[in-house]
Parts: sequence; structure tokens; C-alpha cells
Amino acid sequence: MIPLTVSPISALLLVTAAGLALWQVLRYAAAPPSWMKTWVKTGSVAALALAAPGLAAPWAITLGLALGAVGDFCLSRPGERAFLAGMGAFAAGHLAYLAAFVGFGATLPGAGAILGLLVLGASTELWLAPRTGALRWPVRGYVLIILAMALAALGLPPEGFAGQGLVLLGALSFVASDLILAVEMFVLPEGRLRQIARRVLWVLYWGGQALILWGARG
Repeated sequence: MIPLTVSPISALLLVTAAGLALWQVLRYAAAPPSWMKTWVKTGSVAALALAAPGLAAPWAITLGLALGAVGDFCLSRPGERAFLAGMGAFAAGHLAYLAAFVGFGATLPGAGAILGLLVLGASTELWLAPRTGALRWPVRGYVLIILAMALAALGLPPEGFAGQGLVLLGALSFVASDLILAVEMFVLPEGRLRQIARRVLWVLYWGGQALILWGARG
């Protein structure tokens, strides 16, 4: 069963993570790169990773969160090399989550879910791949990995564990945030709509990470 109590240290880390995440969305989500933005953004997920062992989360969930914090650090810095490093860290994080979901008993979901993910993946060849230039193949690889993670999340057993619904919602929120990130980076022109997208994707991304952790605790 999921424990009803949280240790004081884990509770402090969760409050810190939530406070930094709120600071990020209100102040830095749409702001240009800065070291303060880097530390606020990275710290909001790093605090979740540090809280995970105290919540008895599986090691793969802790690893996924830690890799997410590394990805946040890299993506908050300017330049193509930082972007590639961040994408690599997030890809590894998705693989860690995939391993965790398999450990939870995930199997292949229904045909409808599989078909939907295949259509989503194929659609990126139309609206995303032509805009990514030299990053086309790394982006394609990342798309395949995140779709595999989503496939495992959708295949979680309906009554496998108490937090299954939260984990599924968190994983799908993570996928949605990556889709918005792709649109924001490669499709939208600079302007108000892009700033709104940056805030929405941050809420979905951090919220997704927090839901995965909270659902997997214990």
C-alpha cells in the first residue's frame, strides 16, 4: 500500500520542489537564459529526485527524475551542444521510466492506443522533422523513445497498484509537454503565443514528473 505519511525531510524537499516550480513558471519560463533560471529550473526537479528515496520510490523512478534534472540544466543553457546533451539526458530518463513501468507490470496496451501513438509518431515526419535541420535524426530517435515510454505507461495494469492512475496521467502529461516544446522550438515564431507555450509546457512537464513520483511512491 502507499504510505500515508511522508518523512519531514521528504516533505521539505517536496515543498521546495513545488516552490521552485512555481517560481519558474511565474518568473523564468518565458525569460531568456540566465544562471538564475538554470538553478531554479534544475532545482525544482532535482528536489523531486532527492525526495524519491524517502518516499520509497523505485530506483528507476529516482533515476528518471535525476536525469530530468540534468536535462533541465542542459536545456536551460544556450547552444546546440547543450540542447543535444539535454535531449540525451531526457531520452535516458524516459528509458528509466519505461523500465519502471515494466517493473510495475506494464504490457502492450490495446490496439487503439498503439494506433494512436503510431499516428502521433508518424505525424512528426510532416510537421516536425522538416524543421529540425541537422537535428533531424536525434529528434527522430527521441520521438521513438518517448513514444515507447508512453506505450508502456498506457500498458500499466488497471489495478496493478494504488497510484497507477497518477503515474499514467504524469507520463501522458510529460508526452504533452514534449509535444508543446517541439512546437514552441521549431514551429512557433517568437511572440506572445510562444511565451504562453513555454509556461504551459512547464506546468505539464513538472506536474507530470511530480505525478509520476507521487503515484510510484511506496
